[in-house]
Amino acid sequence: MSLLSPPMPCASASPASNQGVLSAAANGLDAFITQAGGDLDRVFGRAGIDPEALRHPTLSLCLPSYCEVLEEAARQTGCDNFGLHYGQQFQPQALGLLGYVGLCSNTLEEALVNFAGAFPFHQHSTAIGLFDEGDCYRFHYQVRHGAIVQRRQDAELTMGMATNLVRHVLGPRWAPREVTFEHARPLDWQAHGDCFDAPVRFAQSGNSILIPKADVCTTLMPGRDPVLLMLVNDAIRRLGATALADDLLEQVRQAVNEVLCDAEPCLDEVARRVGCTEWSLQRRLREQGVNFSQLVDQVRREAALWHLRQQRLSISQLAPLLGYSETSAFSRAFRRWFGVSPRQWRTLDHP
Repeated sequence: MSLLSPPMPCASASPASNQGVLSAAANGLDAFITQAGGDLDRVFGRAGIDPEALRHPTLSLCLPSYCEVLEEAARQTGCDNFGLHYGQQFQPQALGLLGYVGLCSNTLEEALVNFAGAFPFHQHSTAIGLFDEGDCYRFHYQVRHGAIVQRRQDAELTMGMATNLVRHVLGPRWAPREVTFEHARPLDWQAHGDCFDAPVRFAQSGNSILIPKADVCTTLMPGRDPVLLMLVNDAIRRLGATALADDLLEQVRQAVNEVLCDAEPCLDEVARRVGCTEWSLQRRLREQGVNFSQLVDQVRREAALWHLRQQRLSISQLAPLLGYSETSAFSRAFRRWFGVSPRQWRTLDHP
């Protein structure tokens, strides 16, 4: 399984002043909440978001607050599948720069690759990628933010967005081969199969849609425009030009998260993904008081705790997701971090 997402656009500064998610992700959310019978002041007030920010697609929203808005909207409207239905009507154009990176690409395959590659500029603390799985591509998405526990609505919204990028070209009757979600099966789970017109599996290791290669490899994008694509990519680079220096840590953590599933994170690969030379990356990390090995260790430790709290994967299944070729190597690292084995940790009372 190989990751097809391209390296991040090169920039001398770290790549995103966006500290959470661009407000384009919430395009039309206020109207959708109102239509569903929700109280806007209560929904946004509970999450601490100013609705005015939604009118400016390149403003940054706090990612935990954004996820909380979606969860609160589901509670307020009494619509348990709020994110699912919001995502089904969310068209690529509404995503602003991220949407147009896909829409202006030459082929549908290139659109998916470019979409996944640009996503870190759109949303931080997220693992995303397009993986080659033989005759299919798997578009994988997972929020990796320790403060965000409830994120079901965001996951269902995002899978809807990705599906609609393909349906924009192939028509509304196109269906992925399968859809997976990390959360448990909801009460009204039949609606998910109806929306995606595909088998849907819950309580999986991540959120994904499986896309047959035959559907996308040679399909031309109707709005392909190489000049506009260049301008959109330039605008994305400009978002990164004003970033603070310590954003590099978040960028490197994101890159490490992306490669963990395939192998031990290597300095040269992570440096390539963040648009630096190996020497430059090491120097800039030193300026932040950390080295590459320490950062990889931190990412693994946080990811291990997150997966263990989900109670969905065995220890042997978890080890490869953290880049360990053997379960014993993961167990040794975990004991070094916490003084107990992963199995012992699970028997303790952890939140």
